[in-house]
Amino acid sequence: MESPSGNTLGDDCGNANGNGNGNGNTTMMPHGIYHERQTRHLCGLHALNNLFQGPDSFSKTEMDDYCTTLTPRNWLNPHRSWIGWGNYDVNVIMYALQQRKCEAVWFDRRRDPHCLNLSAIFGFILNVPAQMSLGYYIPLPFQMRHWLALRRLNGSYYNLDSKLREPKCLGTEHEFLEFLATQLQMDHELFVVLNEEADSKDSKTQQRWLLPQFRD
Repeated sequence: MESPSGNTLGDDCGNANGNGNGNGNTTMMPHGIYHERQTRHLCGLHALNNLFQGPDSFSKTEMDDYCTTLTPRNWLNPHRSWIGWGNYDVNVIMYALQQRKCEAVWFDRRRDPHCLNLSAIFGFILNVPAQMSLGYYIPLPFQMRHWLALRRLNGSYYNLDSKLREPKCLGTEHEFLEFLATQLQMDHELFVVLNEEADSKDSKTQQRWLLPQFRD
């Protein structure tokens, strides 16, 4: 999936420090933040690798295999692009997270993000609308969706969007929550990523991503 052109969700975080290996163009920032950049429609793959901070977290082959596992057919699989360029849907993203002992919880955008228990959350995945264009200049009359990762690293929150030249610093917890509030006012979907816990069947444990006063 493609990202909106000119997307600048945050402040510059420093200069890039060379290219690495992995899926697409990769950058390792001086302070050790891994950032995988966009190739084809593989934003779902890049978002996962940026979330887990490593090029070997997931591969395109794995993601394509997950599509087949979810719907056992190779021709016109509903979970990816028919031309094999990615464009993975939410089912593939959630299934991939499960393979790493994590789960994604959809965040109701009618809520105030200040209800989030940030200390219990591994990271976030944001799904945003993206205007498609022919080349760089001719907009097409339809939109796609784009996946990007958000995570706290080295004490600050970062936007790890694969369409950015480098990670964008979103700042402190307060600044990050204000950023989320702005995103939720638009047609953006937020998923809270949690590490699975053995006692997750308990209702209070299932809602550990919420501050205690906001749990059912």
